[in-house]
Amino acid sequence: MFDAFAKVVSQADARGEYLATSQLDALDAMVADGNKRMDAVNGITSNASAIVANAARSLFADQPQLIQPGGNAYTSRRMAACLRDMEIILRYVTYAAFSGDASVLDDRCLNGLRETYVALGTPGASVAAGVEKMKAAAIAIVSDNSNVTNGDCSNLIAEIGGYFDRAAAAVA
Repeated sequence: MFDAFAKVVSQADARGEYLATSQLDALDAMVADGNKRMDAVNGITSNASAIVANAARSLFADQPQLIQPGGNAYTSRRMAACLRDMEIILRYVTYAAFSGDASVLDDRCLNGLRETYVALGTPGASVAAGVEKMKAAAIAIVSDNSNVTNGDCSNLIAEIGGYFDRAAAAVA
């Protein structure tokens, strides 16, 4: 797992090259937006329970068969597993957002997740729908100017949205 800085240095080292000006400029922009990044992660983390609970509530309202007898979230044990998985995905999205790199999300959360869901008979499309609902809530938090340091957050919002998209695609 590399943060954005270690990844850039590692790649340049592997090629035996100096860091390019464009790479340094990108890292400089990331540092300049560091407070926004930390505010965004803090806002998502502070609201994680509500994000997960509301996404699950909305998912089950849209797909009530999941919580009916025979559904994948039927029984409290299965429901708890569903909420746990949603929370884990959200947590790893925040790790990726904080570090500015998706490798932690891929390596520690998403690799093999689809295969696990297939083996368990869990509908990947439903998990992806839940991830999309968490994305909407997280983006709303980051888009609220009262939660994030002043300035343009469009790049950060797109980056965070991309991590959620990556998670949804991995399970669908």
